[in-house]
Amino acid sequence: DCLRVNLWTPGVNDGKKRPVMVWLHGGGYTAGSGQELLSYDGENLARRGDVVVVTLNHRLNVFGFLNLAKYGSQYQDSANVGMLDIVAALEWVRDNIAAFGGDRDLVTIFGQSGGGGKVTALMAMSSAKGLFHRAIVESGSLMYGATEEQSQKLTDALLAKLSLDASSVDKLQQVPVDQLEAAAVAVTTHPMPRSGIIDFRHIGSMLGWAPVVDGRVLPRQPFEPDAPAQSAHIPLLVGTTLNEFVTAIHHPESMEMDDALLKTRAQDAFGDNADRSSDAAKSVYPNANPFELWSAIAVSGVRASALSQARIKAAQNAAPAYCYQFAWQTPVLNGRPMSFHCSEIAFVFDNTDRCENMTGGGPSARDLAAKVSEAWIHFARTGDPNHPGLPHWTPLTAETNATMVFDTQCELRHRFDQALQDAANRA
Repeated sequence: DCLRVNLWTPGVNDGKKRPVMVWLHGGGYTAGSGQELLSYDGENLARRGDVVVVTLNHRLNVFGFLNLAKYGSQYQDSANVGMLDIVAALEWVRDNIAAFGGDRDLVTIFGQSGGGGKVTALMAMSSAKGLFHRAIVESGSLMYGATEEQSQKLTDALLAKLSLDASSVDKLQQVPVDQLEAAAVAVTTHPMPRSGIIDFRHIGSMLGWAPVVDGRVLPRQPFEPDAPAQSAHIPLLVGTTLNEFVTAIHHPESMEMDDALLKTRAQDAFGDNADRSSDAAKSVYPNANPFELWSAIAVSGVRASALSQARIKAAQNAAPAYCYQFAWQTPVLNGRPMSFHCSEIAFVFDNTDRCENMTGGGPSARDLAAKVSEAWIHFARTGDPNHPGLPHWTPLTAETNATMVFDTQCELRHRFDQALQDAANRA
């Protein structure tokens, strides 16, 4: 009983047609909710932009993505019911948002991490066509879904764990939630690679419980080898944070990394290409210490995925793709969290004071939040994130890789980290 929407609006039944911004939470496809973080509170964003903000909950993990299709027609869409829940929420928005002062014909879907993956998948789902008109992907360019073969192996492992088979599959309905959830976790535990680096460009197909390319609900890989034709006219805003998953938040000693350890880490990850990767990182970030360089190298694949999604989208020549990098470094905990995965969310929602334990609060964070949230608001309203508080932001092309770098001083940069991208993401 998790299907809920939360809604913030400046006016009810007032006849206005405001842009609608529908947030899809992160947590991969296995965890999270539409209200778990203070940063998700939509009041400030709704007030600032005169927009309607919606967050939602849907089925996750084994409850949302268990592929039982081969066990009967009653299960034919079971592998993607978590995504169909989101479609149902968007249909609710279409049918009801006018009463809350929203414009059903001006809906933006935006999400972070797994939420960005959900945005990406929705762009390829025929059942979602026409339910949204802009798309924003934050640190979540998960362009691959699970294959039928991968999802079926996971299902087989789960049933075996629960001592069930084809003749007893219907007994899943009787398995206690805690037992089912524990079995789902047990069959999806994956060891981290020695280097600690996951190929983010393919992580969507490695997550276990995830949207499945079933030929029905999700008819194709979301953004491979090209962008889905059905969403060609949808403007896209996509980006990442500078440091994502590789920070010193839990390990103060990480900031003491020296050049020798940096070299060892790079060799573990890139072998003979280690020196090239390190040299490239130093050329892009000449003032960075060894750990900061390692972070930039280690998460370069996350940005590579965002750049790839933007370029694939731009190649359609139908709607623009805008790219960003959130590089602002938090001052809390002596700066150890850096520009961490999720750090931009409080700025997008204009919640930096509400989230002072992450941002430090105060005027500097508040000033950047105004610039970021206004960009998202303008994009939702017009399909173009430009506003007077930012340098002019041009859409990305394959030639420019134009990227708005959000920091204390915001700057539009072209191909600024190409050497690092070339060195660290050759495969």
